[in-house]
Amino acid sequence: MKTKLILRVDHAVLGNTGDVIEVASGYARNHLVPSGLAYAYSEDAVLRIEKKRVEAEQTRAAMRQDMESLAKRLESLSLTFEEKVSGEGHLYGAVTAKRIADAISDQGLETSEANVRLPEPIRAVGEYEVPIHVHAEINAAVKVWVVGDEVPTPEEPAAEDAEEASEEPSEA
Repeated sequence: MKTKLILRVDHAVLGNTGDVIEVASGYARNHLVPSGLAYAYSEDAVLRIEKKRVEAEQTRAAMRQDMESLAKRLESLSLTFEEKVSGEGHLYGAVTAKRIADAISDQGLETSEANVRLPEPIRAVGEYEVPIHVHAEINAAVKVWVVGDEVPTPEEPAAEDAEEASEEPSEA
């Protein structure tokens, strides 16, 4: 059996302040109403929550504007990572979502690793656009440049030593 409620606060799953929702009666009776998250539906409750609903909408509009501003600043951002690479161009390490989030934070823009939507760590030199989740409907993309600093592989010095040894005249 479903019960009608009016949300008192914004809830990520159920809805926003002032929304009329229908939930299982046990969930309403045991969690939402005792926790102060919702009122039982009535005309009086609709009138009581109206002022909070308007205030919550204004707060959400201001937050959305701030998030759009953050998204624009992220779009203009370009990050460069200098990594050690092998002769074939493969990175010895990887550029991960955590490293990108830390680099964005170093630029003065706060974001968490969870908001960096990197499908898999970057393991090759190149230019990448990494999506950043800013808000429910707002996403941005940051340019990430991975440049290589070639490191000689262990085989190369050994090969040079072998060539030098073969060039020296032998005293036999």
